[in-house]
Amino acid sequence: MADASDVLRISPVIPVVTIDDPQDAVPLARALADGGVKIIELTLRTDSALTSLKLIAEEVPDILVGAGTILTPGQADAAVSAGAKFLVSPGVTPGLLSHVLTLDVPVLPGVATVGEVMAVLESGLDTMKFFPAGPAGGPAYLAAIGAPIPHVRFCPTGGISLATAPDYLKLPNVSCVGGSWLTPAAAVAAKDWDTVTSLAREAATLSN
Repeated sequence: MADASDVLRISPVIPVVTIDDPQDAVPLARALADGGVKIIELTLRTDSALTSLKLIAEEVPDILVGAGTILTPGQADAAVSAGAKFLVSPGVTPGLLSHVLTLDVPVLPGVATVGEVMAVLESGLDTMKFFPAGPAGGPAYLAAIGAPIPHVRFCPTGGISLATAPDYLKLPNVSCVGGSWLTPAAAVAAKDWDTVTSLAREAATLSN
């Protein structure tokens, strides 16, 4: 995977997933892949997240697994060691940005303002996560950013659903969206992988 722009071309929706039980990691990833979604952003929001990430990386080779909610350089290093093929942060600081740029994986830093977009651009990156997309201004805000900074590509995440995803995907500066609706907590708790596959298949039909 050359850079983050390649990551964003894999699927119109990147599932943003939090896994509490590592035993769910492999079947959940396989359910997404069976539905045609070959990528997953696994958030580092649980104590066992790195275990789940490692299991997916080792046992589901047909899905590209990345680590989300990267807040510190240490988390970035641990995620890459566990097998993460890309990194996503909800926001960005100079220290975190400079560190992740030394790692040999694509990086999707989070931004929410024009100033943050410009700061990331100065680092040489032109592909970013827009978060939290809904509260930060939604499609109208991204369309406005596209006027003075048309060459930046975004993956908006936060408050997006199947119903609102097309509003983002029709924008020329949006490559894909991130969404948690593909893996509902109730379905994961019930190990209802057929529902996950069905939601993934539905998401895979979206286009921009």
